[in-house]
Amino acid sequence: MNTSSELSSSPLLRSVGRHWWVLLLYGIVSIIFGLIAVTHPLAAAAAIAWGTGILALIEAGISLVALFTNGGSISKGWLALYTILSFIFGALALTNPLAMAGAMIFLLAAWLIVAGVYRIVFAIQVRKAIEGEWLLIVSGLLAIVLGILFAINPLSGMVVTTLWIGVCALIYGVFQLFVAFKVRRLK
Repeated sequence: MNTSSELSSSPLLRSVGRHWWVLLLYGIVSIIFGLIAVTHPLAAAAAIAWGTGILALIEAGISLVALFTNGGSISKGWLALYTILSFIFGALALTNPLAMAGAMIFLLAAWLIVAGVYRIVFAIQVRKAIEGEWLLIVSGLLAIVLGILFAINPLSGMVVTTLWIGVCALIYGVFQLFVAFKVRRLK
């Protein structure tokens, strides 16, 4: 069994300890983003959509290169479609990120409604095999209601979703800070 002094003398752990500041930086950036998301949710939603747009454009570029090289197991038709859709999504997200964030909320609303219906149908089908199927039905109904609410008022849905992302970012950032200072001791 390894003792703590043997573990702290490990080259890997010493290296991690020397780079503790990376975890600290992640924590600080996450906390800053979380604070912005909680205090300015629409701006944060636009920033998330804008960042996703950049990633989509990078994906489009990589896919375009893959389209004209010989490698790959994906058919050229599907790859071309993916490249075009990635480019369109990326361009729309960069030119109008708030509208794209709203469109993402509509997709979330549609998914919630479909998922809710699926849960209810599944609960009815397995009602004789499991106990508490009513919990699945309730979760399905709640998903449908949430999806309808998001579809009726996407701006509120965007704000609520961004607030939750902000709260999660704050929690993540605080944990990163604690881990950074724990790891710092390893150097």
